[in-house]
Amino acid sequence: MNRGDRDVGGGGGEASRPGTSDGIPARADGRPRDPAIEDAIIQATRRRLVTDGYTRMTIGDIVADAGVTRPTLYRRWANKYDLVVDALAFGFRAQREAYPDVDFDELSPLEAFREAVRRLDPRYHNKAAMELHGNFMAEAERVPGLLEQLREHAVQPRCEELTEVLRRLQERGAIRKDVDLDVVVSLCFGSYFADYLRTGEAVTDLPDRVVRTLWPALAEQPAPTD
Repeated sequence: MNRGDRDVGGGGGEASRPGTSDGIPARADGRPRDPAIEDAIIQATRRRLVTDGYTRMTIGDIVADAGVTRPTLYRRWANKYDLVVDALAFGFRAQREAYPDVDFDELSPLEAFREAVRRLDPRYHNKAAMELHGNFMAEAERVPGLLEQLREHAVQPRCEELTEVLRRLQERGAIRKDVDLDVVVSLCFGSYFADYLRTGEAVTDLPDRVVRTLWPALAEQPAPTD
């Protein structure tokens, strides 16, 4: 096993690695990197994560897909784990940037709830996100840090956003004070995985159906028609 294909064991946190604040390591001589090379490697890594999973993907496959050499990759990342962490960070940023700029307080209660549920969808920006979630759950015993990265940077921010939207709706008097917000968030987030496992497809109207089903149980007043 070459040094780039080894797994980094243990821990639930982000791997220690040198780099800039945007996740791309800096050159030792201070000269700027070619962003096209980094992008090719990151994109190749993301594709291999979906098709091969973390354990089976190799540095050799990644550099071949990206059209670069091993030294080119190793000048930027010390090993496979560090590369995957940065590939995940790229996806997390892209997902956040894909969300429309919305002021939830300016939306009707029902539409604010619906928009926040839409953003829970792991496939909002990446159609292969369900496969990635499954791969990382399967690797949890061998490489727990990957699932922690996913949980910290992808799952928690989306769930926290829905929790905050629901809390603000309680303050506006739209949702009952006794509603268990954590349970509501888990039901909404879990609906995407349940639907995927049942159908294998992305159902475009799922957020609307989830909201229509749950709203009568949450609302302080009868649901408005829209």
